[in-house]
Amino acid sequence: MTDAEWRWIAESEPARWDEEKARIVGREAEGVFDPRYAQRVVDDVASGSWWRVEEAGKTLGYGWMDVVWGDAEILLAVARDARGRGVGSFIMQHLEKEAFHRGLRYVTNVVRATHPERERIVGWLETRGFTCGEDGRHFRSVATR
Repeated sequence: MTDAEWRWIAESEPARWDEEKARIVGREAEGVFDPRYAQRVVDDVASGSWWRVEEAGKTLGYGWMDVVWGDAEILLAVARDARGRGVGSFIMQHLEKEAFHRGLRYVTNVVRATHPERERIVGWLETRGFTCGEDGRHFRSVATR
């Protein structure tokens, strides 16, 4: 299947923690995300705005956004068995569109110092135009297309 067959689905707000979020976000390797994600319980409120990418009814990944000081703070999570297929790029493109439609100027992403693949992820962000700020956040302006 191709990204033309992937669906970008907005979750109702407030979004809820569910088994799929637990599988893709909560059970990620230690150090990738805030450890509190692993402690979430099904049906907890999941703050911010959440979207999922589906292919033939199967969740491939998630995009998350929260507005912080007028910028879009984002998180991307791709299921282990869906990596290397462009799902992360698909999520990034859609998060940027969501930020643009909300009138936000920048998207920011934090790659934790404890992330086991920090260098690879930072490189991935940099190839997409992100710059590392003094505080370790990676940011780029939202395209005006």
